[in-house]
Amino acid sequence: MLTYVELINFVSMSKRKVIVSVSSDLVTDNRVHRTCSLLHEMGLDVLLVGRKKKASPDLVKRAYRTKRLRLFFEKGPFFYMELNFRLFFLLLFSKKHLLYANDLDTLLSNFMASRLSASKLIYDSHELFTEAPELIDRKRTQSIWLSIERFIFPRLQHIVTVNDSIAEAYQNRYHKKLLVIRNIPTKFQLDQLPTKDQLGIPLDRFLLIMQGAGLNVERGIEEVVMAVKDMDEVALMLVGDGDVMPLIKNIIQEHHLDQKVFVYGRRPYIEMMQYTAHADLGITMDKPLSKNYEFSLPNKLFDYMHAGVPILASNLVEVSRVIHQYQIGTIVEEVNVQLIAQAISQLKANPEKLKTQKTACLQAAQIENWEMEKEKLRSFIENVLID
Repeated sequence: MLTYVELINFVSMSKRKVIVSVSSDLVTDNRVHRTCSLLHEMGLDVLLVGRKKKASPDLVKRAYRTKRLRLFFEKGPFFYMELNFRLFFLLLFSKKHLLYANDLDTLLSNFMASRLSASKLIYDSHELFTEAPELIDRKRTQSIWLSIERFIFPRLQHIVTVNDSIAEAYQNRYHKKLLVIRNIPTKFQLDQLPTKDQLGIPLDRFLLIMQGAGLNVERGIEEVVMAVKDMDEVALMLVGDGDVMPLIKNIIQEHHLDQKVFVYGRRPYIEMMQYTAHADLGITMDKPLSKNYEFSLPNKLFDYMHAGVPILASNLVEVSRVIHQYQIGTIVEEVNVQLIAQAISQLKANPEKLKTQKTACLQAAQIENWEMEKEKLRSFIENVLID
């Protein structure tokens, strides 16, 4: 039962329109989906805008409205120019009370539209964008993005990011206060878990999984594949997609690993979690080659936690902090084939340790979940709208 004040706030917010922008095709961006679902729960009229690529699957119907722009370019500088050009005019001439920009690649259009229309703007930075590995060796491109960030960031009033390390980095750089909202899933529960046979998962193997939308370069996937090459009764599931997958498929073919490494492609979240729930060990092996990766806190870490799957991880600041806090996994000090293989063998030989870590994962999931995290974001958005 709503109180009188809550009812008044709900009625007031239900008249307000929010446009949320992202550069993805909306299919697997769970952080953005959770944010939009919360905005919808708050009674706001939500429109999520992304893009539709040639290979984008259809979207499952959602409680809020979505729009995917069909762009001529799908990557490179012309893609970002076209995206922001199209976004700017859509945002400028749409009725709205609040703009919600996700990451630096949508910020310029949102910032310009907010200034010209006197709309409020929330910026959600999912990463240290200008420190991404894709930009580190492309100094000219990096300098362009950094110029955009340096121009806009000091002028922002309402900023959200994904973890304490990134918040601290931005605070040191721009002297701005950021709210930390981590990429934590909702409490995970399956009414019925499909069998391994139904999912095409190998039987009677020690099952490893690496999953998510970002199966990309420098995330240790090649090393994990080679680590399982000579291991008996071990299989690796790759559930997701990314720019490293063509190379991985070549490695599988070259080394005849089709019965050791199983590629399932990108799957809807619930289906991805069904594969995860069958795993004995969840692996995240991002390399600290840039500040962006060094400070990352991958979604898959919490997906493994919620599925009750112990974790084997590289030694990143935020990842190590969570694993040590809850005793839910094992850290390897360096991403190399020998150390990874050794850690997997030791864990496979120690089922009691894995059982303890599995219990710890499920206990941690009762604390680390979106139901707890979203209340901070709810309060933040309410204050932005009231200001």
